[in-house]
Amino acid sequence: MAEPLEFVVVIPARYASTRLPGKPLAGIAGRPMIAHVVDRARESGAMEVVVATDDERVRNAVAPLGIEVAMTSPAHASGTDRLAEVAAQRGWADSRILVNLQGDEPQAPPAAIRACAEALARTDAPIATLAVPIVDAAQLFDPNCVKLVRDAAGNALYFSRAPIPWARDAFVHDRLGLPQSGRWWRHVGLYGYRCGALAEFTRLPPGMLEQVESLEQLRALEAGWRIAVATSPVGIPAGVDTPEDLERVRAEMEGRA
Repeated sequence: MAEPLEFVVVIPARYASTRLPGKPLAGIAGRPMIAHVVDRARESGAMEVVVATDDERVRNAVAPLGIEVAMTSPAHASGTDRLAEVAAQRGWADSRILVNLQGDEPQAPPAAIRACAEALARTDAPIATLAVPIVDAAQLFDPNCVKLVRDAAGNALYFSRAPIPWARDAFVHDRLGLPQSGRWWRHVGLYGYRCGALAEFTRLPPGMLEQVESLEQLRALEAGWRIAVATSPVGIPAGVDTPEDLERVRAEMEGRA
């Protein structure tokens, strides 16, 4: 019998969002957003769920949920740095599988969270993530939709805000539809790390590609790391980045959509 999968979920929840201040505490269906994210993490079967924040208001909102809250430095440049601090605080083994679930993903499917952990458990790559098919040309040409290409073994070759791969012949004539000659993938911002690799990753200097595309995962690729990419078993709704996103999620979760 296979060993049960053991993994932890850490939810970085920063209060001072540039586009939507106080985002983790935004009300959705009578509860703060962060409470819904915690629910999704618990439903994934994680052995432990931790919210990582730098703000007492988030801590106070999470306290009634009965899970651990890690207070972390307000100086972190990214959620990944915040995760690494949590792993160090808690003394997790280098081999421990940690899934990064962003605090603005109240509709993240539990099956996808678990699938990210499973993808890492199946490989010796230091990082794993998920992808879903791109369904229309509007997504493909949207710079806010991150695209990726993989090698034959399922490892990431590149992530980009640009349409990749570029269908040279088809796009000369038409960019309103997806050509039948290829397949395109949207990157989903769920990451699985082994804690030892997570600590090492945060010590890498930002790469040129990362800075050009504003995509942190390119730091790993530029440093020669492998990132395993699995297809998500379920569709994954977009998270909450803007006030418009928040209204959409409220409508969907409150049954008004």
